[in-house]
Amino acid sequence: MPLTLTFLGGAGTVTGSKYLLDAGSDRLLVDCGLFQGLKQLRLRNWTPFPVEIGSVGAIVLTHAHLDHSGYLPLIVRDGYSGRIHCSSATEELCGILLPDSGHLQEKDAEFANRHGFSKHAPALPLYTLEDAKRSLERFVSVPFETDQELPGGARLRLRRAGHILGAAIVELNWKGVKTVFSGDLGRYNDPMMVDPTPVRQADYLLIESTYGGRRHDRRNPQDALAEIIARTVGRGGTVVVPAFAVGRAQSLLFYLEQLKSAGRLGNVPVFLDSPMAINASDLLCRHIGDQRLSSEQCKKACSIAHYIRDVEDSKALTVNPMPKVIISASGMATGGRVLHHLKRYAPDPSSTILFAGYQAAGTRGAAMVSGAESVKIHGEYIPVRAPVENLSMLSAHADSDEILKWLGGFERAPRMTFIVHGEPTASDALRKRIEEELKWPCTVPEHGQKVSLT
Repeated sequence: MPLTLTFLGGAGTVTGSKYLLDAGSDRLLVDCGLFQGLKQLRLRNWTPFPVEIGSVGAIVLTHAHLDHSGYLPLIVRDGYSGRIHCSSATEELCGILLPDSGHLQEKDAEFANRHGFSKHAPALPLYTLEDAKRSLERFVSVPFETDQELPGGARLRLRRAGHILGAAIVELNWKGVKTVFSGDLGRYNDPMMVDPTPVRQADYLLIESTYGGRRHDRRNPQDALAEIIARTVGRGGTVVVPAFAVGRAQSLLFYLEQLKSAGRLGNVPVFLDSPMAINASDLLCRHIGDQRLSSEQCKKACSIAHYIRDVEDSKALTVNPMPKVIISASGMATGGRVLHHLKRYAPDPSSTILFAGYQAAGTRGAAMVSGAESVKIHGEYIPVRAPVENLSMLSAHADSDEILKWLGGFERAPRMTFIVHGEPTASDALRKRIEEELKWPCTVPEHGQKVSLT
């Protein structure tokens, strides 16, 4: 039977990345992410896995973000008994992210039941904290740039992708076919993360397209941050930054420390209100070889903020009227402590809501960036009177020019390039650029589509 590839997620959307390689008697899954954003996408998380879970011999992760890893507790709970292969830093980050995801889903269901705003009676979590902890037992770390044999005879190699700590480009040689999965590509010349590693050859390539139709703002991120903070503090307001706990929060701390060292932050206090982001920041300083910062630079960046761990301290921070910067998860305002800060500060025209990168369709972040006059939080509509900013140059994703730069490292065109992990307009824009500038054959697959890799 020829090798086939099925797009179980991350096709036509930026979430739910799951790619199934099937050799007939053996199956491998690359990424195992949650669908987020639009309701019709989130409902896919509740549908049965489309193949027999026990037939999947191994799972490989590109990185730890939940849209690539967050379905793991569910698939393990429902019978997956193989190993989950990823880099060492990704394994450690999943040890933070997945239990937190299970905990938040339990809390969200409990909150919905207590306040009666769920359409389901009772509201149930997709999975629990204990489900997440059990999934961690299946992890095994793989060194970068080292071949690893998987069940069924596939040969795996991970290359650094930049993006976030531990992020990998996945190369799989199986049944005489070399398939490369870009995962989420990072930026070139990022002050913290390494450049994405060039890849010379592939028979088939899956390339992300989050920013496939856009170029990042070329402004200096420190200047942009300094201007927004100064303007907000000048009118007595608070800057609330919904930020991904892994990656974006640490980048913000780095830039804020640079501003403080240059005397441009003044005495404005910075608070990191996310236990998960705090733990991820500690992890950053333990993986010096996976990023550009020295140990001293890393410690300085992580010490710029006051860490808020306790719920009561978080509540006190919300009602404190002093001008300040609050960094809190989640990055698209889909859950977590940042929702309580948004309920307090979004109606305040003296404050600023500052997003720091891509906002997927259907999220509160996307609605606010698009100018929504109100957003629904915990069953009630909250007016948005605070200015809303989005600094795309803080994104950890390569933009269209950087994607083309990485593709330029190939010595020849793959037999086919599949454009994934992007909204339809972004994926199609990248398809056109690849066809016109590189003259490569490429396609934008649909969700559930199966193709033969021959």
